Amino acid sequence: MRRLVAMAVLVAGCLGNGTGARAETLEEALTAAYLSNPQLLARRAQGRAVNESVPQALANWRPTASLSLTGTRGRYESSTSSPIEQVRTGRTGTVTVTQQLYRGGRTVAATRQAEAKVLADWAELTTIEQTVLKETVEAYLNVVREKAVLDLNINNEQVLQRQLEATRDRFRVGEITQTDVAQAEARLARATATRLGAEGTLQSNRATYERLVGAAPGALTFPPVSSRLPQSLQEATEAALSTNPDLKKAEYTAQAARHGIDLVRGALRPTVSLEGKLGRTWDQSSRDSRSESAEILLKVNVPLYQQGAAYASLRESKHTAGQRRLESDQARRTVTESVTQAWENLQSARAQIDSFRTQITAAEVALEGVKRESQVGSRTVLDVLNAEQELVDARVELVKAEHTELLNEYQLLSAVGRMTARDLALAVDVYDPAAHYHAVRNQWVGSSAEAEKDAKILKNP
Repeated sequence: MRRLVAMAVLVAGCLGNGTGARAETLEEALTAAYLSNPQLLARRAQGRAVNESVPQALANWRPTASLSLTGTRGRYESSTSSPIEQVRTGRTGTVTVTQQLYRGGRTVAATRQAEAKVLADWAELTTIEQTVLKETVEAYLNVVREKAVLDLNINNEQVLQRQLEATRDRFRVGEITQTDVAQAEARLARATATRLGAEGTLQSNRATYERLVGAAPGALTFPPVSSRLPQSLQEATEAALSTNPDLKKAEYTAQAARHGIDLVRGALRPTVSLEGKLGRTWDQSSRDSRSESAEILLKVNVPLYQQGAAYASLRESKHTAGQRRLESDQARRTVTESVTQAWENLQSARAQIDSFRTQITAAEVALEGVKRESQVGSRTVLDVLNAEQELVDARVELVKAEHTELLNEYQLLSAVGRMTARDLALAVDVYDPAAHYHAVRNQWVGSSAEAEKDAKILKNP
């Protein structure tokens, strides 16, 4: 019997419209949003850019090579009594290869910091994915709710229209007064205004849905209860502390800050590099003027004093690491709070649904009684109008409570960290940021960027 009233009203409304619109499930809406939402696609592109920070850090393990070519041409005159003018040309080519041997531990620290930042970025991508999917769920449920509320208001307006006609008939035969007619007219005008407001709200929610999904909504229905919900608050909290992406991001960010200390500390340590050069020089003014050279240099640089700037940077990095650690602790508390709130809101919504069902049953009985009493003159027209309004209000509140229950279910999934395409088992190829990361991590050369895939998805969802 769950959601009986709301679903019955919705089905009746869809049949009454006669549009023949194809039924669209929540899973289909989530799939469309996952494949085509520009915000999510843009965030994936940003993540691929962050992945490149690791090969940039690893580059310090690799040598650098350069080729230098120079050419000269000059005119010379002797200062003797018999001046001789000569034209001399020369060319020089040099190949230089440099290999860093030791950078004070900065290469290792930079690599570990970049890896931690990549993991933090993946967690943030999951947060964005959850946000987009959660907003899609909310937009979907809002359209369903407002359609059901609109149908209730249309039905109420029709009932009040018939009530007004019956009231006017009774006024003509002298059973009631002009005051009763005015009350019925006022209540009908109020119902009309409420219906117009519901139509505007529905169109607004349809626009939000189209922004997120990329297409106007069809015939939407309330989805079933999710089978992936935690069975207890303790289970939900434990799951969130291990899978919530916001907490993961905070932890990896703190880890990156700790590696940042080692990166800055490396500036206080010696550096060692090996440099090799091969050179050749040609002087075309003479046939035997070619010369070649080769040399290998071992360079050791020991910092003695750097104006105190390096020590200031080191202290700064330690303070930053402390800040990130505290932010991680705060994220843990926030996650626990979010899970608790989502759980309690869900339980409250379920309890409200039972209360509204009881209210509807009582309001239906009361309305029938007031109508019978009105026929014998013991109740006024206003009493009947009030009883009808109470029943309509109770039905609207039930629709809203069922909407709130479903919304809180997905809010709980989001707080736990299960509001992803993989966890929801959407019929899509799940985007894996690690695939691009492993493709570029050890790439020595190449400038092509993987941007076409998501662009094609955006054009052809």
